[in-house]
Amino acid sequence: MSYSHLANQWREKTPELKEWLRLSVVGWRKEPVVKRIPYPTRLDRARRLGYKAKQGIVLVRVRVRRGGAKKPRPISGRRQKAMGVSKFTRSISLQRIAEKRANRKYVNLTLLDSYYLYSDGIHHWYEVILADKSHPALMEWSKDRPHRAPSPPKIAVEKAVETR
Repeated sequence: MSYSHLANQWREKTPELKEWLRLSVVGWRKEPVVKRIPYPTRLDRARRLGYKAKQGIVLVRVRVRRGGAKKPRPISGRRQKAMGVSKFTRSISLQRIAEKRANRKYVNLTLLDSYYLYSDGIHHWYEVILADKSHPALMEWSKDRPHRAPSPPKIAVEKAVETR
């Protein structure tokens, strides 16, 4: 099955796909908010965004609650006319919130990208692609490793050896 055929199935939402999604979402609701998964649900989309089936690349399914934000209701003091408790528009999209949650749980991994998966009446699901840039399998993939300290100049090392 080609990637274009997979993309077409997701675009047109075929009856088989709808039935499969309806059954799998029942299990997704019982899972934790951030759940590591072994392989992508939408392979065509994941491959387009940089996913490769190799060590060091991690896939995470994240659930985000739909709708706007709510501010906590003031407990003390008088009741304001415009209390400002509900109908707050989030400053970032739900997809960015999902990416932040995944990055918060997997701190040592770098965010590659994410894509929309499914939504029901209460939640949105996204799959987030993360990469471990210090993994040996990905060394060639990311030559400029940000976590590695720069090597000291040779002159300073030679002087340190002479003084001992």
